[in-house]
Amino acid sequence: MLATSRFIPRACVASRCLSMSAARQQEKKTTQLKKMIYSSELEFIMEAHNGLSAKIVEEAGFKGIWGSGLSISAQLGVRDSNEASWTQVLDVLEFMSDATRIPILLDADTGYGNFNNARRMVKKLEQRGVAGACIEDKLFPKTNSLLDGRAQPLADMEEFALKIRACKDAQTDPDFCVVARVEAFIAGWGLEEALKRATAYHDAGADAILMHSKKSDPSDIEAFMQAWNNKGPVVLVPTKYYKTPTQQFRDWQCSMVIWANHNVRASVSAMQQVTADIYANQSLVNVEGKVAPVNELFRLQDDKELREAEDKYLPKV
Repeated sequence: MLATSRFIPRACVASRCLSMSAARQQEKKTTQLKKMIYSSELEFIMEAHNGLSAKIVEEAGFKGIWGSGLSISAQLGVRDSNEASWTQVLDVLEFMSDATRIPILLDADTGYGNFNNARRMVKKLEQRGVAGACIEDKLFPKTNSLLDGRAQPLADMEEFALKIRACKDAQTDPDFCVVARVEAFIAGWGLEEALKRATAYHDAGADAILMHSKKSDPSDIEAFMQAWNNKGPVVLVPTKYYKTPTQQFRDWQCSMVIWANHNVRASVSAMQQVTADIYANQSLVNVEGKVAPVNELFRLQDDKELREAEDKYLPKV
């Protein structure tokens, strides 16, 4: 059955959050992201997968956006196995960046190839106002880390460290961030391998280490954080160990938490419910009061600005 909650207008929340965003507007998006990564406080970024969801994330008050590879591929209707080309991903990111004033950290998979592909990607991300890229140490084409029973072969550690260095050397904005995502736990390796790889990537110039785990408890992460001993910023993605109290992440001195895929999952649930209800009842009566009004879409699209521009630039009849 369709959920019974009714749509709540977001105009007031949007106004408050956009005023906060405007205060940050003086800083480059890259600078905003770098400050978050190196902040003494635990920071949070939220998944988005197109311009609309990116704007919703900003209006909710988040200071940054996770350009999720899983979510972007899902909304394109393809698998998270590099079936969408990196230029198609860039097209989506351009809309997301244009729609918002807060930084985007792209889930850049393996960098879409070797060091040369990855460093070219960095240049193209900078041109589109994307603030950073997170690159994982697996092989191209990637396999989603949360798939069960799939082989997760890791890249050669030295080659990947040099890929990180190539990305850092390629950036023209000193605040552009490159995050190295360590998949050792995902691939079935232990703490020693995770530490070895994290250290190599940190030494190669990575701005932060994203340590990934798909256990339902945070034991892998806790062990790594204790052994890492705050050598550099660490980013976490608690999709699987979601029951872990957020305070624990603070206690471990993590830098950032990514809520990685919940907007696309929420949209799938909502669309499935609404579509099934309309199909079953051949009517809109049950759903109209429970979905966003059309005027809310116009607001999110900033139709107000277009009307003001038409008054200014079109001849008066």
